[in-house]
Amino acid sequence: MLIQVFIIGLVASFIGSIPPGTLNIMVLQMGLENKLRIALRFILAVAIIEYPYAWIAVEFEHLITSSPIVQQNFKLLAAVVMLALGILGLWSARKPSPLTVKLQESGFRKGLVLSILNPQAIPWWIGMTAYLKSQGWIVLNTGWRLHSYVLGTSIGVLLLLLLLAFMAQKLASIMKHNRVVALLPSIILLILGLIAMFSYLTT
Repeated sequence: MLIQVFIIGLVASFIGSIPPGTLNIMVLQMGLENKLRIALRFILAVAIIEYPYAWIAVEFEHLITSSPIVQQNFKLLAAVVMLALGILGLWSARKPSPLTVKLQESGFRKGLVLSILNPQAIPWWIGMTAYLKSQGWIVLNTGWRLHSYVLGTSIGVLLLLLLLAFMAQKLASIMKHNRVVALLPSIILLILGLIAMFSYLTT
């Protein structure tokens, strides 16, 4: 049963990390810029933060789902973070500040900061965990099962981001010195942020 919940958590996390979001776009950008070592440290930090966020989602599922205010604030926070990162990315591409350069070169610290500021994993895991429970695929009635499931979520996002980083690095040589490619992740973040903000304002 421990292995089953671990594998289910891993697969759900891997699939859930595929859609474009703040963190996987940042990994894509680092891969395209051929900064694989920085990307690997960034990915490790993301996987570490995924663990407590998934645990919070599972432990406080009922409390969070019963509060529309909490759910709306998650949407607002996600929109603000995406917009801020998109603008910062475009600005730093023109005129990098010493702080931006330092953060860009420290993948682990960057991963920690962005993961903490971008708790999109919580609403995802609330919905996914509720679905998996309703289908009878997971039973999280012991601490061992809960933490096996949550560990699977961390490993799943780790594997997906590693795959993304290595695939992007393969493309880096083809797209080297392409200005549009360097700005594309920031543009995508801006678009996603505007969509998320529009969704928040219209609900």
